[in-house]
This record gives sequence, C-alpha cells and structure tokens, in this order.
Amino acid sequence: MATEAPPQAPETELPATAAASTPDRSPVADGPPKDAPIKVKEPKKEAKGSKKPKASKEKAKGKKGEESTAEGPSVAAHPRAARQVARAKGWGGLVGFVLGGYLSLPTHTFAETGARAIAAGVVCYLVAWAGAVFAWRHLVVLEIKGREQQLLAAAYPGPPESAALTAGPASAELARARTTP
Repeated sequence: MATEAPPQAPETELPATAAASTPDRSPVADGPPKDAPIKVKEPKKEAKGSKKPKASKEKAKGKKGEESTAEGPSVAAHPRAARQVARAKGWGGLVGFVLGGYLSLPTHTFAETGARAIAAGVVCYLVAWAGAVFAWRHLVVLEIKGREQQLLAAAYPGPPESAALTAGPASAELARARTTP
C-alpha cells in the first residue's frame, strides 16, 4: 500500500506590493510564521577526554595588552617597556648562545657544544627577561609619580610651599624656615 500525501492547496505568488499590504501572510522565503514556536539548539555535550574550547582558555589567560587584575601598573601594557623587555630577551638569548658556544668549543664535541650553547641561550634569555621586567616595574612607577607631580604643579602654581610638599619632609621644613621671619 502506498501512502498518499494529503492534497495541498496550490500556492499563489503575490506581487511584492500585495505581500507587503497583507501583514498576516508572509512569503515562504521569509521563514516560519511569527506564531510558530522558536526552536533553540542546545550545545553538544563534549565527549570524555576532549579538549576544552578555546574561548574558556582566552578568558583564563586574558588577551595580550589588557591590564591584569593585579594592583598597580602593568609592564606589558606600557608601550616602551614592552619593546625594551622584548629587546632585552632577544639580546640576552643571543649573547648567551654565542658565549656558551664559544666557551664550550675547546673542551667538547660539536653536538655537546651546540646543546650547551642552546642551554646557555635559554638561561640568559630568562635572566635578561627577569632583569628587564624588574627594572621596568620600577621605571613605570617612577614615570607615574613624575607625571603626577607635573600635573599637581600645573594645577596648583604658586608659593614654594606647594612644591616643597611634593618634594619631601626636609624640603618642607626649609621652605617654612625661609617664609617665616
């Protein structure tokens, strides 16, 4: 037995003006009727042992150039500091590689010399990176304090007492001694 499809009414195409004038009818190309329930697909469950999606890793790491959640300024967010740290890492690795290779040449085979040169390059790379970040942390803080003092001096021009307050306690005592008769 063959099943027959129920007879359907023939579809008639309406001109664009007629379709726009009848709000209850929409052409088939527009999608399902407005009264139809919306179907939402649920995300697929991950199989055991599968890797996590990359979006969750990005949230955990943070994007490059964003400030971290830690207090204080970031060396990576400072444009000059980031360039200088990268430059220091490059030079540190290169100098360590060349120096390690040169010092290992007379006493070892070529393969051991290469391995020692790479190891020395990695160690010097890490030392240069740590030193550059350490130095730039202090420099960034000093730049911020210097800019703060510039802004305060521009906002409150006047007697030397205001400048003495930002310079320190010894300068403040000298300024008071000069202004009092």
